[in-house]
Amino acid sequence: MEAKQYYPDELDLQKFWSLIRRRWLPATAVFGLVVALSAFAATRKDPEYEAVGRLLLKVDRQTALVGLLQAEDNRNQSVDRESSVLTTQAEVLRSAPVAQKVIDELQLKDDEGQPLQPGALLSSLTAKPIGGTDILQITYKSDDPEEAAAIVNAVATAYSQQSIDIKRQDAAEARKFIAEQLPKTEAAVREAEATLREFKESNGVVALEQEATSAVDVISNLQQQLTTAQAQLTDASARASILQGQLGLTPEQALVVASVSQAPGIQEVFTQLQTAQSNLEVQRTRYRDNHPAIASAQREVDALTSELNRRVGEVAGSTQGISQGDLQAGSVEQDLIANLIQAEAQRAGLENQVRTLSSAQQSYRERMGVLPRLEQTQRELERRLQAAQATYETLLTRLQEIQVSENQNTGNARLISPAEPPASPSSPGKGVYLLLGGVVGLLAGLATALMLDLVDRSLKTVKEARELFGYTLLGIIPSFSRDGRLRSNGDMERSIPRIIAQDCPHSPVAEAYQMLQANLKFLSSDREIKSLVITSSAPREGKSEVSANLAVAIAQVGHRVLLVDADMRHPSQHHAWDLTNGMGLSNALVDQLDFRTLVQRVMPNLDVLTAGVIPPNPVALLDSNRMSALIREFSDEYDYVLFDTPPLSGTADASVLGKMVDGMLLMVRPGVVNSRSAKATKDFLEQSGQDVLGIVVNGVDVRNEPDSYFYYSREYQGQRSLPASLGQSIERTLTAARDRSGDFRG
Repeated sequence: MEAKQYYPDELDLQKFWSLIRRRWLPATAVFGLVVALSAFAATRKDPEYEAVGRLLLKVDRQTALVGLLQAEDNRNQSVDRESSVLTTQAEVLRSAPVAQKVIDELQLKDDEGQPLQPGALLSSLTAKPIGGTDILQITYKSDDPEEAAAIVNAVATAYSQQSIDIKRQDAAEARKFIAEQLPKTEAAVREAEATLREFKESNGVVALEQEATSAVDVISNLQQQLTTAQAQLTDASARASILQGQLGLTPEQALVVASVSQAPGIQEVFTQLQTAQSNLEVQRTRYRDNHPAIASAQREVDALTSELNRRVGEVAGSTQGISQGDLQAGSVEQDLIANLIQAEAQRAGLENQVRTLSSAQQSYRERMGVLPRLEQTQRELERRLQAAQATYETLLTRLQEIQVSENQNTGNARLISPAEPPASPSSPGKGVYLLLGGVVGLLAGLATALMLDLVDRSLKTVKEARELFGYTLLGIIPSFSRDGRLRSNGDMERSIPRIIAQDCPHSPVAEAYQMLQANLKFLSSDREIKSLVITSSAPREGKSEVSANLAVAIAQVGHRVLLVDADMRHPSQHHAWDLTNGMGLSNALVDQLDFRTLVQRVMPNLDVLTAGVIPPNPVALLDSNRMSALIREFSDEYDYVLFDTPPLSGTADASVLGKMVDGMLLMVRPGVVNSRSAKATKDFLEQSGQDVLGIVVNGVDVRNEPDSYFYYSREYQGQRSLPASLGQSIERTLTAARDRSGDFRG
């Protein structure tokens, strides 16, 4: 048959249910308190009426009047922006000034007859936007329906009037601002105009774009003319050079020769000089050189030569370089001279034309280089002028709008749905309050249980004990009543141990002790175990009770058992068995008495050695050779010897005896020992090298252990035997432990 599988959800529900069972009392108390308070509040609360009105807002999607210097294109506002505007106006509507106006208008009073405070009014007033619209929904709750409606309408009226006042105030402030800015803006416009005009005048600017376009064409035409003039100049220079070569005259000389040869007075004197020279030559052929006729002819030649030179000097400015041959040039030579003079004049004109064209072209090129900077400066000045003009025009336009707005008597809000007195209460009925109180109480109770469980650091379940100690689980002892029936919540250990294995041998609790002794028997199959120390981490974990019942369970199967009360600090076995404690273990140790004379038979196969007189130093007695000898004598006389010892915390009794016996059983009681104490106990046992056979979890609340046999078999408490599944489960646990460690020396 397959074992039952558990899933995470099931385990979580089990843990939750176990938590509720552990903390049901405080959780129930909190639940009841909350429900009671809810019921009390429901009976005390008067009916509450809610009046509703709707207010339409005119959301200004244009640039605000005071935003004079903002851009004009902020017209497409986002949905979030509009929602924010509506939310802001809702808060303005719920402001203290609006509330105070309503209180003054309606003369609202509080319960003591004093004027109502704005905060009290606003605590019942709500205003929220209706999605997708420009409408605010106003609600007010009051125990008077007429008052609720009147307050809603008064709030809407007060808000509308306040919006009108604010609008007028804003308009007045804006008008004042514009009145201050207009003269400054007008002066800025004039200054920008004057600056632009001065720039154009100083730089000769009319239309820079047209000038730049025409300058390109002019430079191109000048280049063409310059090229043509340079070609003509080259041709004229070549022709003049040829003529100079033919005449052997420079252009200046040719010009002089032409001037002299064409002067009538010079030609006349030159003709007379030629005649006088001819006469002189004739006379020389006739007479000797000293003849008066030759002298007279020579004087005439000299006089005419002097006159000719004078006249040539007057015309040419100088007589150097001019011979008489130049004065009698022929027609061909004169034509060449005329051509040379013409060619030289043409060359000079062309040179002047080339210089003029080059200068003009350079001037245009320099202007072209300056035009970009001039254009940039002009654009900047024009932008300044346009900005100043735009600001000026905007101010004028805004001034007109503000004057109109200032004289208007309408605000940005209109009550489109006045509030009417509600016919029925809006507050929930008493049943709803009780239901809410129940839900809140349930949550508060669960939170209380969880908080208490978190604060409580004690071990709560068998699983926690196994995981913390890490020892083999040898037995689970459920909490039980005096009649042996399982209890929902185990009581703390009493001063007198209960011997349920003897009183109710057929109860599930007695069967649990029988299971414990069977597990010890399984351990004995690996090695002999005759003497055991039974202890716990802290007091009140039930070690004495478990010792007594385990001794009974072992004796019931036919083994001779000696139960030794080694707790000489707080002995309890004599109370459990109703024995005398005048003589016991302490007497056997101190007085060297034979233990056989001190033991008391309580049932077949079971003897009890009480603690005896309480000594001043129990550890000294236990940690003695006499104690070691007694343990050997006990083991020789009995099949099992069980020592009921003090807790490990604060005493060394159990650890001293643990070194002398075959093993130690550690009692753990959920709800008593905390995790810190348990961890300290485990560390101590490991450091001291104690042979811990395993743990026995005592006083288990079966409802906290859904996996245990007792959880499923509470209705069968009258049956004698345990089911085979429990024994098989524990046997599998022990076998697995033996496989892991080889023995049980803890």
